[in-house]
Amino acid sequence: MNKEFFDALECLAGENNIPLDALVEKIEQGILKAVRKEYPDCDDFLVDIDPAENKFDVCVMRNVVDDEPIDLNEINIEEARTIVPGCVCGDAVPYKLDTAKFGRVAAQYAKQSIRHDVKEFEKEKIIAQYKDKVHEIISATVQKVEPATGNAIMLVDKNEICLYKNEQIPGEVLTEGDIVKIYVVGIINPDRKPSVKISRTHKDLVKRLFELEIPEIYDGVVEVKSIAREAGSRTKIAVCSKDPNVDCVGACIGPRRSRISKIVEELGGEKIDIIVYDEDPAVFIAKALAPADVIRVDIAEGEEKMCTVIVPNNQLSLAIGNKGQNAKLAARLTGFKIDIKPENPVE
Repeated sequence: MNKEFFDALECLAGENNIPLDALVEKIEQGILKAVRKEYPDCDDFLVDIDPAENKFDVCVMRNVVDDEPIDLNEINIEEARTIVPGCVCGDAVPYKLDTAKFGRVAAQYAKQSIRHDVKEFEKEKIIAQYKDKVHEIISATVQKVEPATGNAIMLVDKNEICLYKNEQIPGEVLTEGDIVKIYVVGIINPDRKPSVKISRTHKDLVKRLFELEIPEIYDGVVEVKSIAREAGSRTKIAVCSKDPNVDCVGACIGPRRSRISKIVEELGGEKIDIIVYDEDPAVFIAKALAPADVIRVDIAEGEEKMCTVIVPNNQLSLAIGNKGQNAKLAARLTGFKIDIKPENPVE
């Protein structure tokens, strides 16, 4: 096999980020399938590809006999000794095949098999590379943004991953060269053509950023109980302290707001409300509706989580929020359906 084949082999390995020895093994398996298809009456074959020596041998292993061979599985001892001097009857000797005689069908079969194996290797590589990063945040570099779709191609560990427009923070403008944090949602179609789903809108991106920037959360002294998020606009996060000497809100904000400022900056200015979690649902719901003041919370009886919240008349619009956002986030944060009513309804 000429040197061009091995040069192309190294190029293929480099382009697909596949170790050369692993690619050689896949190609050997593909060639072996093609040879078996071309020589269906032969039992045993040997495919040996050695890039270091530019060696490519395809052989049928033939049993040495002392009479006339009945098929390609046998070879007369006289001919066999021209291949392996000193062989005896019963030995198996490698009889080289002319790869040019495989024919178009065999060559195409080998090509398809190799392509399939390379895809399988790429699939296994992606799953192995990202299975430990699922539900975590990683840094990614914006390689390019497609003008037509707004999708961003992110570079992560030399791999290109698509951050779709609907997974980008609304209003955020990504430009080539930007380094941002992304949340690895999961691996899609792991059994077929796997791809990594990433997001900047997922609520757990905020949780992981808090763990990253706030040691008390990372160490478990402060616990994140729940999160509700409208990406690009506002997030409400409920926290509690397991140590009475640690102020959970103060720990999240940090000296001179240094900790929370880093998180807000990473999220492009998204507002973050830090709520102190309370075991009493009524107290928790009242706190979740901040910055609005709450007069009282009436929890409905029954299994369904519903409540009625009474607020001062002048706090009604603040409690509901723009387009109902504050009420929606409070409901998601607490898990309750919230009906907000003014203290003195206008008749």
